[in-house]
Amino acid sequence: MLKHRGFPSRMPSSDFQFTIRRANPKGATPLVRRERYRDRKAVDRRADTIFMQCLWEHFGPEPFERGNLDAGRLSWLFGREVLPAEEPFDPESYEALLVIDEAAARASFPEAFEE
Repeated sequence: MLKHRGFPSRMPSSDFQFTIRRANPKGATPLVRRERYRDRKAVDRRADTIFMQCLWEHFGPEPFERGNLDAGRLSWLFGREVLPAEEPFDPESYEALLVIDEAAARASFPEAFEE
């Protein structure tokens, strides 16, 4: 499992995890598209925004390996702002390649792209 050096491990001053420490011996948790309902808490939406900002700053528009990125946090963005970068895509692989859909990410999280 690739460890993304320099990527924040969590949202500052919270328990919202962005990375995992070690690979699961049973295999990676599958990435699934989670629905983001309008009544989600503000802190949950803020965690998504900060995570997207970190992804963009770390990887930009280039494809990146899933590696040690948290599956739960990625799943909130998967299928919308973060897309598979390869076919066939294995949602249970730490080596799976992902890419940010910049247009969708900017529309959903404009504050993550402010300079």
